[in-house]
Amino acid sequence: MNSRHSPTITAVQAPIIPVVAEWTRNTSGTLSLGQGMVFYPPPDNALAAIRDFGQRPEEHQYGAALGDKRLLALIADKLRSENQINPDAYQIMVTAGANMAFLNVLLAITDPDDEIILPSPYYFNQEMAIRMLNCIPVAVPTDSRYQLQLAAIKAAITEKTRAIVTVSPNNPSGAVYSEDDLRAVNALCREHGLYHICDEAYEYFVYGQSQHFSPASLPEASAYTISLYSLSKAYGFASWRVGYLVMPKDLLPSLLKVQDTNLICPPLICQYAAIGALEVGSGYCKTQLNRLLAIRTQVINQLQEVSDKIDVVVTEGAFYLLIKLHTQRNDLEVVKTLINEYQVSAIPGCAFGLTDGCYLRLSYGMLDSARADEAMTRLVKGIKALC
Repeated sequence: MNSRHSPTITAVQAPIIPVVAEWTRNTSGTLSLGQGMVFYPPPDNALAAIRDFGQRPEEHQYGAALGDKRLLALIADKLRSENQINPDAYQIMVTAGANMAFLNVLLAITDPDDEIILPSPYYFNQEMAIRMLNCIPVAVPTDSRYQLQLAAIKAAITEKTRAIVTVSPNNPSGAVYSEDDLRAVNALCREHGLYHICDEAYEYFVYGQSQHFSPASLPEASAYTISLYSLSKAYGFASWRVGYLVMPKDLLPSLLKVQDTNLICPPLICQYAAIGALEVGSGYCKTQLNRLLAIRTQVINQLQEVSDKIDVVVTEGAFYLLIKLHTQRNDLEVVKTLINEYQVSAIPGCAFGLTDGCYLRLSYGMLDSARADEAMTRLVKGIKALC
């Protein structure tokens, strides 16, 4: 039998986080500054909500494509009170995480050779999804502090452009885009007949004077603004795969086709857990931020020891920092060396479209203070040797 692999999928970059995670597991004692997760578990209410799951026959049947009514109502309340979004102007759909929400949207709004604008550095899974559908990711560089360059975004718009994506707070840079810039991107989309896809998975993870802003809250934005959310970070829900998208109502027929083909319906047990989490509310996440802020400060302070060997922009969102090493070494090889010789892992910048030097993304969200201190001690030692 002559097997043939899809040239399209073959050309897509490998998912780097599982690759680095495998290297980490295979090197005993390695501490991870790689995968983007939080250190805390789901709230007790989430687990209590599924304690008796499966006792009723209907819990073993297919559910509604859009999601459980109780969960949809809680999401609508959250959008109204926290994001200042009028849920009645949009359609909400529960998905298996924000990644699925993004892929669902692409399937609904694009055809092959359409272009999607991604401010760079971009979230690699989004770039991968665009290429998988034979669409074209158009990377537009951000400035030296990873903020949007509006003139460059406008110049990148062509007759093939279908959407502009903003991820704020940002993965991988941690940048929080200003309300003025997000308003300007939204206005560009309205002017050119494009969708504004707003990834807000890290909406609660903001520090200092920065504030999160949801473009879907703007008047008359509901015709072209699509918002993506996730419970993975805020509620320690990474393995549960619960997210949701907020979309223009006229996309509903297309999204129902995609949902029915791709998932049929969101897993009910995960939705019940999400109901328990949202009943507790975002205060659960916000109570963890002081601990996370302390670890963030610790990481930033330890990087000062190698300030002559790296460039770092201290951003005010998510739980990531990008560092650029003063070296000609390949970033993927640096990651391998850090794991093999110093037992600490990070994610290479090439995965996020950073090709003008040796970048590493550091994720400090899943470490407690002691492990963060040890991981950074190992990283600093490695940087001193490699640079």
